[in-house]
Amino acid sequence: MRIAFVTETWHPSTDGVVTRVTQTVRELKRRGHEILIVAPSGGDPVFEGMAVKSVPTFSVSFVYGGKPWGMPLPRVQKFLDEFHPDVVHVVNPFVLGIAGIYAAKRRHYPLVASYHTNIAQYAEFYHLGFTKPAIWGILRMLHNQAAFNLATSEAIMRDIAQHGIKNARVWRRGVDLSGFHPRHRSEEMREALTEGHGDRLIALYVGRIAKEKGLERLLSLFLGNTGLHLALVGEGPAIDYFRERFENTPTTFVGRLLGEELASAYASADFFVFPSTTETLGLVLLEAMASGLPIIAAESAPSHELIDSSGAGKLFPSTQPYQLANLVRELLQNPDELAELGRKARLEAEKWGWKEPTDELEALYKQAIGMVKVVQ
Repeated sequence: MRIAFVTETWHPSTDGVVTRVTQTVRELKRRGHEILIVAPSGGDPVFEGMAVKSVPTFSVSFVYGGKPWGMPLPRVQKFLDEFHPDVVHVVNPFVLGIAGIYAAKRRHYPLVASYHTNIAQYAEFYHLGFTKPAIWGILRMLHNQAAFNLATSEAIMRDIAQHGIKNARVWRRGVDLSGFHPRHRSEEMREALTEGHGDRLIALYVGRIAKEKGLERLLSLFLGNTGLHLALVGEGPAIDYFRERFENTPTTFVGRLLGEELASAYASADFFVFPSTTETLGLVLLEAMASGLPIIAAESAPSHELIDSSGAGKLFPSTQPYQLANLVRELLQNPDELAELGRKARLEAEKWGWKEPTDELEALYKQAIGMVKVVQ
């Protein structure tokens, strides 16, 4: 197939959406499909042999930390027409995705969309909670043009369906099982994560340093727990704010890590902490589990979905962050249980390679193509 992705976020940005799309296009290319990527400007014009067409960006400083958004320009139609795709997949349609969706509809290209970011919930963290009904209205309008709307978990599929988005399907989770593995553990990385205190027990967070991620809940880690060090891997608009909040704690702001360094950071920690309740999946949870890390996460529908049946970690109520300290204390007193949680985490992750999600995606693309042919 000739598959065009129109995505709201792409390299050089780093987040779960970019990771998922990156792994997906790699796997699709490996299977012999031809790929076009349309994305906001900033990255290279070619990604691993696949063409990347870009559009100019704009940003609003007080919205989502000044994230650059691709402009929904007519050139998106031109890019698609030149490629002549068998199917168009619009990732997280909101701004640039408007152009992708309406270009596909205008030319009767089969259309699939996927939902990855809880934009409406994020609005509350930027004092824009009053816009939530309008945001859901825009999302409904865009997503309901697609033959299928892919969600990253059962919980999110139910949520978007309740908000009026039709034809929702789960796009099975996936993780790079060889890239993220316990064998990448490194004493040198432990020293880096703790600024020379590698003998401490390391709690790791990987993700955006932003207020909507609930990072203030992690302050509770240090209540009554000594010999513990928190390593925060990532960048974001609130990094100065959180440096000040964590100033008197044993916390290292590591910055952004990629590739082998990121894999080593996961494998070199002792457990993974995930305080966010705004995720649609939390791909970093899967990466941590693949690295053999026990998970301690705030309760949310997606985190329950991932952790409850696997036994790979513990959950705490997001409204009671002090429970985080209690869970950590119990695990520190029982290293055998901590090790067992890590073993279960890797076993669960081994179910979630990229082959099965891509098999399902190919099947949905073919269904969408067949639906358009029937109409024509």
